[in-house]
Amino acid sequence: MKVVVVGDAGLDVVARHDGPVVHGGDTRARVRLTGGGAGANTALWLRAAGTEPVLVGRIGDDLGGRAVRAGLEAAGVECAFAVDAEAPTCCVVVLVDAGGQRSMLPDRGANARLSPADIDAAALTGARHLHLSGYVLLDPSSRPAGLAALTAAREAGLTTSVDPQSAALLTDPAAFLADVRGVDVLLPNAVELRALTGQEGVESATRLLDTAGAVVVTTGLDGAAWVGPDGIVTVPAEPAECVDSTGAGDAFNAGLLAAWLRGESTEDSLRAGVRLGSLAVSRVGAQPPA
Repeated sequence: MKVVVVGDAGLDVVARHDGPVVHGGDTRARVRLTGGGAGANTALWLRAAGTEPVLVGRIGDDLGGRAVRAGLEAAGVECAFAVDAEAPTCCVVVLVDAGGQRSMLPDRGANARLSPADIDAAALTGARHLHLSGYVLLDPSSRPAGLAALTAAREAGLTTSVDPQSAALLTDPAAFLADVRGVDVLLPNAVELRALTGQEGVESATRLLDTAGAVVVTTGLDGAAWVGPDGIVTVPAEPAECVDSTGAGDAFNAGLLAAWLRGESTEDSLRAGVRLGSLAVSRVGAQPPA
């Protein structure tokens, strides 16, 4: 089953620090260089979930870009990349505290220059579904590419999903919802849902059913919920030690979408998402083990 992902690919510098970061001073940390980018993360977890992912994105013509492509292809992800001769490959500094919660300092690099011309129609041939990372829509420079991807997917008869990705960047919720109107599945976490609806609680997602066919909300330790025209289905979280929360939402999306596209029940699809999300937080880095 072929699934197209449109989103960022890059490198993550993950720094795990036990104490507070000392402004203007030194804070000891354990630092690792890993693959990253919401699009790449989701594609790799989709591969782990048994699908055939194609990642559409943009990388720099540099050592980082070559490393990103090589790692993805070695893991079984088809890369439909545009190569940018002027902008560097995306790099994100990820600060992870003792509780496993992450703060990110992203430089989208070449990803920010993704354009409608980079959405290759050939990448959609034979696909069942297109998943779009919200980072593409939330950056004015790449937003036209995100809109072009959704339009191309609909014209090709694919189902679609969008993860808003960042509550902090949802400064114009009405505009974002207008951009994603008609998607089959919208995938916010609880904080992003609050940014989109102005209300607390999973029940507020019913307000978005005129925009999306279903809204799937991740709620951290409370698990996840599927909100659709027929009501709300919830599943609990799975026990897991949170080592690094980076990429947990991307892993959840992949597990849920793979199961849903295989025709599994709403509850089983949610459980598949929670299972991969729990695996993601139990290890350092945003991507599945090789």
